[in-house]
Amino acid sequence: MTIATTDTPVLPAASLPTLAEATRVWMKIGLLSFGGPAGQIALMHKELVEERRWIGEERFLHALNYCMLLPGPEAQQLAVYIGWLMHRTIGGLIAGLLFILPGALVMLGLSILYVLYREVPVVDGVFFGVKAAVLAVVIEAGLRISRRALKNRAMVAIAVAAFVAIFLFKVPFPAIILAAGLIGWIGHRLSPALFGAGNGHGKAGPPVTGIVDALFARGELGHVRPSTGKALRTLAIWLPLWLGPVLLLGLWTGSGSVWTQIGAFFSTMAVVTFGGAYAVLAYVAQAAVETHGWLRAGEMIDGLGLAETTPGPLILVLQFVGFLAGFRTPGDLPPLLAGGLGALLTLWVTFAPCFLWIFLGGPYVEALRGNKALSAALSAITAAVVGVIMNLALWFGLHVVFRQVRPVEIFGLSPDWPVLASLDWRAALLSIGAMVAMLRFKLGMVPTLAICAVAGVLLTRLAP
Repeated sequence: MTIATTDTPVLPAASLPTLAEATRVWMKIGLLSFGGPAGQIALMHKELVEERRWIGEERFLHALNYCMLLPGPEAQQLAVYIGWLMHRTIGGLIAGLLFILPGALVMLGLSILYVLYREVPVVDGVFFGVKAAVLAVVIEAGLRISRRALKNRAMVAIAVAAFVAIFLFKVPFPAIILAAGLIGWIGHRLSPALFGAGNGHGKAGPPVTGIVDALFARGELGHVRPSTGKALRTLAIWLPLWLGPVLLLGLWTGSGSVWTQIGAFFSTMAVVTFGGAYAVLAYVAQAAVETHGWLRAGEMIDGLGLAETTPGPLILVLQFVGFLAGFRTPGDLPPLLAGGLGALLTLWVTFAPCFLWIFLGGPYVEALRGNKALSAALSAITAAVVGVIMNLALWFGLHVVFRQVRPVEIFGLSPDWPVLASLDWRAALLSIGAMVAMLRFKLGMVPTLAICAVAGVLLTRLAP
């Protein structure tokens, strides 16, 4: 099959791949989707645009831009979107579920090993080293996003304000996101030059046309046309699927049960996770550790380290939090079963909305394409995310490098501050080494995690 890619956009006459063929490709992508959203998006581009020409370059990037507007993991939502384009709702479901399931199964296995063997000295040393590497990973992610997001003084000011709001004033993450979006929306009307949004994805390379583009041109993809009836049917199906289990658990177990708390908390997170997992982790860590008491600060960092080493979206770290919440408050259930149910409930309320956003909004994507005010709001939210991630890095750093952290009274505020005498030189040494490896020598995330894990075992044995 020959497809013109530049000056002569000849559309292919071939039909779409079968659902079975697409399923095999989505399984491959799900198993190989390491490296965070950037690596996952690059993998999908290689498989779907460059090699198979199922979708064209411009449509791929347009879909990605839409997914960037949404809360939740943009790479997983992009898979749902493309699967829906090709094979309707069933295609979106298969693409989205296969993007999640391999990593979710691995994460469940790691969570079980974590609670059963966490106190074994070798395992303890591994997690000691992984924590140090995670700090470097978070800082590198913040710097990467800041280079894209902080394009002028207005964006820098929003990032600084977000950091101050969450670190000093303990402002909830959803409030910061809403405030940033409102500032961007209003700012675009007052000063479009400061609040205008760029693409943010760099040069796309030479345009490529694909099979989906040909079918669009021939008018053969009728399911993508927007209609009020389809939108109402989508809401009628997916809202109960998402929130129904939460409401039923609340009625069955009571408003104070861990199941109701998990369902309500992570359902809220599902609608405010703009900027990806790193952005929301500071708020999740604060609530899960300090408010609900589901896990300790160091365990939150362990969970992020586990999520970094599994395929699938990084937001799977929330599954680890849900597992520990169920495991530690099992009620009448065996702890491991309760932990598994907590992980499953967390997965459900985290990812069910992702399908709703795509199936509901997909047909209206073209109407959003030229909405500059909406793009400006997204740019401001992304800038705020930089400040939130820097707060996350500071939070991790304090709990990794120091054994004790406590609130300190400053002008009526109570930010966390380290007890300097509790400095752990081993953790500090590993953290510095990990940052040098990633930022100076551009070593990948997985090799850095592996090296720090081995170094953690050696240090804890040689200098306990």
